Formats: sequence, structure tokens, C-alpha cells
Amino acid sequence: MATDYILETRELTKQFRGFTAVDKVSINVRRSSIHALIGPNGAGKTTFFNLLTKFLPPTSGSIVYNGHDITREKPAQTARRGVIRSFQISAVFPHLTVMENVRVALQRKLGTSFHFWKPESTLNHLNERAMELLTEVDLESFADTQTVELPYGRKRALEIATTLAVDPELMLLDEPTQGMGHEDVGRVVDLIRKVAKNRTVLMVEHNMSVIANLSDQITVLARGTVLAEGPYDVVSKNPLVLEAYVGSAEAEVT
Repeated sequence: MATDYILETRELTKQFRGFTAVDKVSINVRRSSIHALIGPNGAGKTTFFNLLTKFLPPTSGSIVYNGHDITREKPAQTARRGVIRSFQISAVFPHLTVMENVRVALQRKLGTSFHFWKPESTLNHLNERAMELLTEVDLESFADTQTVELPYGRKRALEIATTLAVDPELMLLDEPTQGMGHEDVGRVVDLIRKVAKNRTVLMVEHNMSVIANLSDQITVLARGTVLAEGPYDVVSKNPLVLEAYVGSAEAEVT
């Protein structure tokens, strides 16, 4: 049933001066699931995310979220619906404390983000909720730490906390484990599984062990089109997927 899906794209297409980066991509993201979007470099994954979050307008096709056509909405309108994205590069304020970063995100819901003339003490009522979010991502002991001093993996956890602060219904995670060591990858995988219990996650990820451990459903893109779709044990054995990854990447998929 359509109501089972929180997000649907229907023949979504993006062309750049004759080059088709995303070509009639139709996917259905089931509510309360972790859905992975994978594919070799240049497959169109980032362009597809940019279309979902309105950083780019589509050439054709449509995007339906919770039964509403949001194809032509502005980015802020889509974000207010609960579609929130994290990026490949950690986007936090390095010279604020961990707690202050989360409080900035919580301000968004208050509508006071730009009231610079108000004293900082007016934000103290946000501290309890900020600490709850830090506890959820295992950062409570770092609350007073300046963010620039955090290890990379902890910064990504903080970014997830700031994303949670705006109560996302659908979280778009762009390469959440990129550049991490084994220990940090394990911590972030556990964190994604934890925060996904009450929301839907659509993520782009290259680490196939992460995909295998987390994903309920996988969509494989190649040259802008959907090459395969299904659970990991099916997709990982698909000859077309193995061919698309070529050589060493093939070993990762298998």
C-alpha cells in the first residue's frame, strides 16, 4: 500500500546540458526502515540526494513525501516537513561546545534563531533537552568540550545529535562512516541503528559491511539508473551489481 511508504520518487530525472545524472529513478522508501542507496562513483547518488532536499530542481519526474507531492517545494519547506540531511563533511561549529552546538539546532524550532540581541541565559531552558540528545548519541560526557577537540567519529555523532534536535521523520545520511577507523565505524553503526528505531533512514554509504549490518532494503544506482533493488543477500549476488563495481569493488559487494 502507498501508505506503507514515507518517500516515493517517480521517474525522477536530472539532466545537465545533455548529460543525464539521474535517469528516471523510481524508488519507494518504507516507513520505519533503513534504506541504503549504493553504487560506484559517478552513479548519481549525491545528485539524487540533492534532488530530494531541493538543492537541485529535477528536469522531470516527481517526489512524494507522506502522500504529498513536494517536487517543487523550496528546501526550507521540505525541511519543515521533517526531511533532514547530514552531509559527507561534518557540519558543526568547531569553536562552540558540544552542548552549544545542540542548543543552536534546538533554537530552530523556537523561531528565535536570529534574535542575537537576547542574552544567552534565555536559552538555558534548552539544556535539559540538549543533554537528552547528547545522551542518545553517547556524548553526554563531552557536553562542555569544545567541538574542535572531538575525534572525527564523535563529531559525526554530534552531527546526528543536531539532526535529531529538529525532530526528523526522515533522516538522509550522506556517507556517515566516511574516513573513519574501525572503532568509530562500529560506534556510528550502533548509533544509526539506535536512532532509526523511531524514524526512517535513507543513507548513501560505500562501506559494504555497514550496508550489510544495517539495511532493510538496498537500491543500487549505476550511470544514473536503478540497477537492482532488494535486501543485501539478494543484491550482493546480482551479476549486474558485481559487474558495475568491477574488480576490487566487486570483492566488497561479495
